[in-house]
Amino acid sequence: MLILLPPSEGKTAPRRGLPLELSALSLPVLTAPRSTVLETLVALCRDQPERAAQVLGLGSTQADEVRRDAALPGAPTARADRVYSGVLYEALDLPSLQGAAKRRATSWLAVTSGLFGLVRPGDRIPAYRLSGDVTLPGVGPVATWWNRHLSPAVLEAAGSGLVVDLRSSTYASFWRPDADTAGRVVTLRVLHEVDGSRKVVSHFNKATKGRIVRALLEDGTAARTPRRFAEQLRDLGWTVEEGPAGKAGTRLDVVVAEL
Repeated sequence: MLILLPPSEGKTAPRRGLPLELSALSLPVLTAPRSTVLETLVALCRDQPERAAQVLGLGSTQADEVRRDAALPGAPTARADRVYSGVLYEALDLPSLQGAAKRRATSWLAVTSGLFGLVRPGDRIPAYRLSGDVTLPGVGPVATWWNRHLSPAVLEAAGSGLVVDLRSSTYASFWRPDADTAGRVVTLRVLHEVDGSRKVVSHFNKATKGRIVRALLEDGTAARTPRRFAEQLRDLGWTVEEGPAGKAGTRLDVVVAEL
């Protein structure tokens, strides 16, 4: 099983640690495209900080984010599961997992990243700023760049198993399944139901997805089909409705009454 997660805009900057080593990251098929994005981002932030702020969508009070990106090659690193923060990651709480659940996180999870394409929880990375909707001079739209390079890494990570796609809309275009793969992809939408009315609430959508992933890791069952995955979520206590299969996979709606 492969569970694709979005990154978080908020990141916890490591205070100490070895500098970034691209060749040590998992999924080495991405080393060359990672290097191109990293070198381009660092050069832009180092040589043209004002333009970099505009490109990255940063305000006048966020100059430290540009300086941080300019210094990425020598910045301290930590495990990705300690760098990414935010609502989903707080609910998931990867560092507190124990035993088999922690081992499953290492092999099941991959985080989509504007800078690195995909990273595993144990990959050592610095805190950085590069959203998936940025157009980077010399590279072009970051999403388009990774769309051209990410497929071999996703397929390698997934093997013959199910792909559970929890990415946000910004990162969904980084990789889209081909016709042969779509049949083993599921996407999740979290709906809050009140008095018969349903709506998506971003904050609680992220939190619920984090709790679902944690439950899956602790349960340990690797469903092989979208239908069996829906049954697994129901067994774990979630209300799940199956949608039709499509080009992006089979959509499952998780309906919650309490947030």
